[in-house]
Amino acid sequence: MINKAYLLPGMPHPLLCPEKSSAYQKLRQAYERVGAEIQDSQAELVLIYSTFWPSVIGHQIFARPETTWTHVDEEFHALGSIPYTFQMDEEFGELYKQQCLARNLHARTVNYAGFPLDTGTVVALKLINPDNRLKAVVTSSNVYADRAETLVLGKAAGDALEHSGKKAVALVISALSNRLHQGRVTPEEDRIHSLKDEEWNRKFLEFLEEGRLEDVAQLSRQFHREARVHKVNNFKPFWWLSGLMGQSNRFQGEVFEYQSVYGTGAAVVGLEPAAVAARDLEFDEADPDVYAGERNVLAVEAGMEPEPEPEAQNV
Repeated sequence: MINKAYLLPGMPHPLLCPEKSSAYQKLRQAYERVGAEIQDSQAELVLIYSTFWPSVIGHQIFARPETTWTHVDEEFHALGSIPYTFQMDEEFGELYKQQCLARNLHARTVNYAGFPLDTGTVVALKLINPDNRLKAVVTSSNVYADRAETLVLGKAAGDALEHSGKKAVALVISALSNRLHQGRVTPEEDRIHSLKDEEWNRKFLEFLEEGRLEDVAQLSRQFHREARVHKVNNFKPFWWLSGLMGQSNRFQGEVFEYQSVYGTGAAVVGLEPAAVAARDLEFDEADPDVYAGERNVLAVEAGMEPEPEPEAQNV
């Protein structure tokens, strides 16, 4: 059972240098507010999908009981080191893997000393769960997974929660627009990379604030084309989150904060299940329950057609 879900940014600035700008400080305060909500909830587990952890072959699930390391962000290493010790739910991680396999996904758990957790996961857990009161499980973002595969991955997470009987909060760690400034920018000069990015970020935040999670998930391909660097494959966190939480618009949303971090759109948003849908679904796409294998997006074989690109929607 999911008590609540959150979108969190993964850049290190709110953790390592919040004093350098009012924007970073506001994001830090929003993070701390989310942490207080989670600590006051009845959650027993923090379930994380991080776009800062890319994988290529299948889906990786980090589930080492205790992991201790010192992390340095690969792009902003000048901000300093992040020492950490986190508690992970090994048993749930194994259960999650089994549920993935049951839905024909390729998945494995990761459990060895020194595995490099990604910046987004490290920042989020340091800020929302500083005393390790709650155990966590982290899932990678497969760069080649399409909507169907990512949706099934979210459903497998829901299966695991149902089998375990645990209550959880779900975190998706991602930027909105993700174009970074190409030159040196001081914290005082930091701003969203372009007006186009700003407009699309605001549209997505409007949907989320209205609780329209499934509409956001269905619109994600268009958002990716408009406001994201194309080496980052699709806007997947909301596919995963929608699969986990039932593919509906039955949520109450709250935007805690929205700022720029080195040009990217950094938002802290909460979603809570509601009794009534915010509005009817605007989109109608397939709802797969089991992963059916490769979609042949690079070449068409006999009897197999590639997944068509959706037409742009007016929203």
